[in-house]
Amino acid sequence: MRNLDFSSWQGLLSTLLGLAIITLIGVGIRLLAMQTIQQRRERENRQINERLRTLIAAYKTLGGSFTGNLAVDPTHLRDLRQRATEAAGDASSGSDRARRMRDAVEAALSDIILLGTEEQVRLAARAATELAEGRPIHTHELVVSLRDFVRAALDLDPVPAGLALPKQGPTRPGSGAGGGGRGKGDGGGRDEAKGGGRGGGAGGGMGAGMGLGAGLGIGSGGLHDPGADDGDKDAVR
Repeated sequence: MRNLDFSSWQGLLSTLLGLAIITLIGVGIRLLAMQTIQQRRERENRQINERLRTLIAAYKTLGGSFTGNLAVDPTHLRDLRQRATEAAGDASSGSDRARRMRDAVEAALSDIILLGTEEQVRLAARAATELAEGRPIHTHELVVSLRDFVRAALDLDPVPAGLALPKQGPTRPGSGAGGGGRGKGDGGGRDEAKGGGRGGGAGGGMGAGMGLGAGLGIGSGGLHDPGADDGDKDAVR
């Protein structure tokens, strides 16, 4: 304040200019700091959202079933084919569904190892090791850990301790969807073929009719004598 000079116009203008420059510098530093903090928060929010989205998808894959066989069969496709070859009357739809379930579980375990907590990574690594060794696994313990983590991250109340929930297992992929799709595709192809046949027949008929009419018109025009019309006109006159 001792350096402020209000004794003359020049001193007043220089004082105001200095205050304006200092204010602009302070506002610029504040805006830069706010922008940096906002970008960091947005990046953290994107990371959290992506992590939650991945873990929620893994939870749905690993805990989408409550009934039936909740174990994951580690058998590979070559072993399934060998079993199908050895057992002539065995249907392959169930084996294929077990294989697709195992593939989905392996992908979910990989995501959990990448983005899960320490406990979840430990459980997922143990399950992956057992699958690699060819032993069936159960995913209920990992599903419970994922459920508690997601509910805590979303600020939801924890699941009541006294609530008796059944054990959860991997989601069973639907069967028969491929056959339905192929059937619809074949039906659509047949309908298109029928429609094309009807369209081709109609187009051919119309083209033939137009060609015949044009040919008759040209033919009759070629046999007609223009002089006869002139003679008729003179006779009438």
